Amino acid sequence: MIPPSALGVLLACLGQFSVGKLLMAIIVPGLVMALFYAIYITVRCRLQPSIAPSYEVTPTPLLEKLVSTVRYVLPLGSIVFLVVGLIFLGVATPTEAAALGALGCFILAFLYKGLNWEVVRTCLGGTLQVTGMMFLILTGSMAFAQLLAFTGASRGLVELAVGLPLAPIFVLMAMQLVLLIMGTFMDPLSIMMVTLPIYMPIVHTLGFNPVWFGAIMLLNMEMATRTPPFGLCLFVMKGVAPPDTTMGDIYRAALPFLGFDLIVMGLIIAFPMLALWLPMVMG
Repeated sequence: MIPPSALGVLLACLGQFSVGKLLMAIIVPGLVMALFYAIYITVRCRLQPSIAPSYEVTPTPLLEKLVSTVRYVLPLGSIVFLVVGLIFLGVATPTEAAALGALGCFILAFLYKGLNWEVVRTCLGGTLQVTGMMFLILTGSMAFAQLLAFTGASRGLVELAVGLPLAPIFVLMAMQLVLLIMGTFMDPLSIMMVTLPIYMPIVHTLGFNPVWFGAIMLLNMEMATRTPPFGLCLFVMKGVAPPDTTMGDIYRAALPFLGFDLIVMGLIIAFPMLALWLPMVMG
């Protein structure tokens, strides 16, 4: 939920709306999520000190802190500014900002003496693989959308959604509920490919802002990676957790964070400006 988000870029491309505006729209919700997580972890550790035992920290001189900040934090901040800041200021498109971010990474790697032909070869190979995968995903999604349009399925689904005796906001909630259920056994990319060609015509017909809907859906997809029983991040955590940690322990640990995600989703739905403020003020 914090740019640069590869899943957010794919979502905007599949939904055929502004990538830059979506990247801006997810910043504030992402920060709110981080705030909720921090408050929960702090309170939980205060109530149960045994789960996060304290340890002695060696004092660090102020000068050393400043030097480390300039050496390690500012360079990373400059990359974030090249990617996110230039999009927000309207200086560069998302594609141009991505290129500048990649150039900045190469320059920093050269300055830190970490750039060699092996690194360049690995980076270019990984880029080609990811780009090829994204083009295949976009091609498949567009073909699916065209198939739905030609068969009249899209029109029928839109008429069904509009004809329901429900307010549009309840239709939106039902759409998110379907995504939550799908997230328990499917990965986010597959969900997006299946649902976006169906959802976007409904979104436009009901008059919802596509960027606002995209921010809500991206949060839903973020939840899908941590939703029991088959969330990908849950299995990753099982792989790095101590050997005596069970999947049940990981499921229970993930539930509070999923609850906070639902709260943030409710806030975005209730207060659309939470997601739309930054896209409205960007250059």
